Amino acid sequence: MDHSENVGFLGLGIMGEPMARNLAAAGVPVVGWSRTPRSVPGVSLADRPADVFAQARIVLLMLSGSDAIDEVLGRGGPGFAELVQEHTIVHMGTTAPEYSAALRDDVVAAGGRYVEAPVSGSRTPAVAGELVGMLAGDPDAVKEVRPLVAPMCREVVECGPVPQALLMKLSVNLFLISLVTGLAEATHFAQRHGLDLDLLRGVLDAGPMASGVSRVKVEKLVSRDFTVQASIRDVLMNNQLIADAARSAGIASPLLDECHRLFGEALALGHGAEDMAAVVRAIEARTDAG
Repeated sequence: MDHSENVGFLGLGIMGEPMARNLAAAGVPVVGWSRTPRSVPGVSLADRPADVFAQARIVLLMLSGSDAIDEVLGRGGPGFAELVQEHTIVHMGTTAPEYSAALRDDVVAAGGRYVEAPVSGSRTPAVAGELVGMLAGDPDAVKEVRPLVAPMCREVVECGPVPQALLMKLSVNLFLISLVTGLAEATHFAQRHGLDLDLLRGVLDAGPMASGVSRVKVEKLVSRDFTVQASIRDVLMNNQLIADAARSAGIASPLLDECHRLFGEALALGHGAEDMAAVVRAIEARTDAG
């Protein structure tokens, strides 16, 4: 596309704000909207979603779930078709694959185009422009959208037709959830044995299993800094999406199922707004309960 053309961005929250900022910093004129108004460097703010659609042919969505998307787009109401026709809708959040396929059908029936573009990574890589993007949809639409996703990402992977990108994202999230839960349990094990957690961090960071995720999350676990990057509540929602997709396909997910219970316990303990590393609180509670 012509980079002098406006691009819309709906949803300027924990993830959307740095993503829109990086897109604008790459020289793309961005018109944004968020339920909670906030200033984003380089982004022109609109009062309503309809104002974004009036100024931009391609509109990126980074909204918190299917209900928010339906509400913002007016899906199911008389204004939906008028809003999305002759527009390309780019769904960058995480929802059920079935939902995305149905949204694709509705957008196409209304005369629009649709691309899935979920991203892997939390706020830290979003700020750095080092997310991993996964694209699915009509090849022509994907080709047009890919240069817009690139400034937000370290790598962009084309996954085929909708909903293959979201299924890929759920596969990645399954690994992420089990990885962070394992790190939390290992840290708890070391702490209750009286080990020096700074030494544990050093050993983990130097070892062959170290990654960008492990280094960030081990730091949080050792310092007890659970400032949110990906919240317990959001991870639990993702866990449910993966579990539903597994059940519908008859796939076993034993590690995921235990993680699901632990994140649910952490939420019940009042830690839903904390970072996912705070799942350690649920493990601690089980130990303390004997």
